[in-house]
Amino acid sequence: MSRYKILLATITLFSGLNTYAQKGWINLFNGKDLKDWNIKISKHNYKENFGNTFYVQDGLMKVKYDGYQDFDKQYGHIFYKKPFSYYLLKVEYRFVGEQAKGGQEWALRNSGAMLHCQDPATMLKDQDFPISIEGQFLGGNGKDERPTGNVCTPGTTIEIKNSLFETHCLNSTSKTYHGEQWVTAEFLVLGDSVIKHIINKDTVLTYTKPKIGGGNVANFDPKVKEDGKRLTSGYISLQSESHPIEFRTVKLFDLQPYANDQKKLDKVLEKLGKE
Repeated sequence: MSRYKILLATITLFSGLNTYAQKGWINLFNGKDLKDWNIKISKHNYKENFGNTFYVQDGLMKVKYDGYQDFDKQYGHIFYKKPFSYYLLKVEYRFVGEQAKGGQEWALRNSGAMLHCQDPATMLKDQDFPISIEGQFLGGNGKDERPTGNVCTPGTTIEIKNSLFETHCLNSTSKTYHGEQWVTAEFLVLGDSVIKHIINKDTVLTYTKPKIGGGNVANFDPKVKEDGKRLTSGYISLQSESHPIEFRTVKLFDLQPYANDQKKLDKVLEKLGKE
């Protein structure tokens, strides 16, 4: 191949990657309704939005508990309609108002984005959390350090620096965000190879090799919890854990087209990092 043809092919490749990086975002939340989402709240049937917990108002996805007499461990999750494997997820969130009556102390200003979730249709009625990897959101209490973008492992395991992580939650290196300010959380998920948590453009946590296993999930179907199974893909969900929270952006850049081409993947990630 001539130098000219090689140069032309290179320009065409990078032009295509640049266009893809600009247009490849998928708005999981459309700002209007929840038609692309399915709800599972503990102690209630699949797709029952008990107490109108999840709703849309003023272009925001909101979580509230006005319909609850007592929270009573009715943990909820709202799932996007299809699974993903390689992607960059971007979520803008803020905690608002007061915690619901009956919410546990640890759940104050606590929520999360659940990654590589089991199919919500396989969750039993009384199951508390989906088998998944949680990108935990924490809001400051006004006085103490309380990082966000942490990781928790309901029914799963991960590795930190090639060592099995056996504690349920691990704090990130993020700063604390007090009050009702908006926070941008991003999660770079590359199958079961690596997951990175990014808060306001700062990478605050990295881990590898997510698998099904461990504890910290209750009332699940044993057939679904296949300990040792690699988590290469899964559903994405957002939590209701007793504190009101709002989401104004939930979007995803699908990296699956580059899963088998590291050079192209690196170039797209470089483009995304400059946005």
